[in-house]
Amino acid sequence: MSKYKYYFAKPRSEITKDILKWLAISGAICIAATSPYFGINLIRSFKNKKKYKQKNVYDAFYNLKRRGYIDIKSRNHQIYISLTKEGRKKAGRFQIDSLEINKPKKWDRKWRIVIFDIAQLKNLQRNAFRGKLKELGFFPLQKSVWIHPYPCKDEIELLREFFGLSQKEIRLITAENIENDKFLKKIFKLI
Repeated sequence: MSKYKYYFAKPRSEITKDILKWLAISGAICIAATSPYFGINLIRSFKNKKKYKQKNVYDAFYNLKRRGYIDIKSRNHQIYISLTKEGRKKAGRFQIDSLEINKPKKWDRKWRIVIFDIAQLKNLQRNAFRGKLKELGFFPLQKSVWIHPYPCKDEIELLREFFGLSQKEIRLITAENIENDKFLKKIFKLI
């Protein structure tokens, strides 16, 4: 076996995406700076976790700061790294891109119905929301009424927040019975 480490040959955009996800999950990060090498140690720990080239990680952090996605502050010998408002938006997009609805082993025999009434002025959000529902496996009963058999409350709340929509604009209903739902059971392969 070779003594050399092999690194993923991911493009810088993937490294940036991973850093933003990492910061979004962990929130604001406080790093004790008792050593002059704190920044190097931070980047090394991220680099070692994902096995990226050190220069690419440095560049990614630098570019995130330059673009205004992260904020780095020093107070009382500690460094604080956090996502800015723009950084949270960017990280949210990555979260939305990887969103999935988990399929439990056994169906609980309940339907999840999403009803939305989004104003014409928000046409872009409405179309993007509809597209995301389709991507998540929802079936359209009507133009603004979509259905899914599995729990998805958290996913709908995340979409609502991401698109800047209210509970009046998007409602989630859990129903135990829908008339003539045999065709729905076939669509979702529940029978």
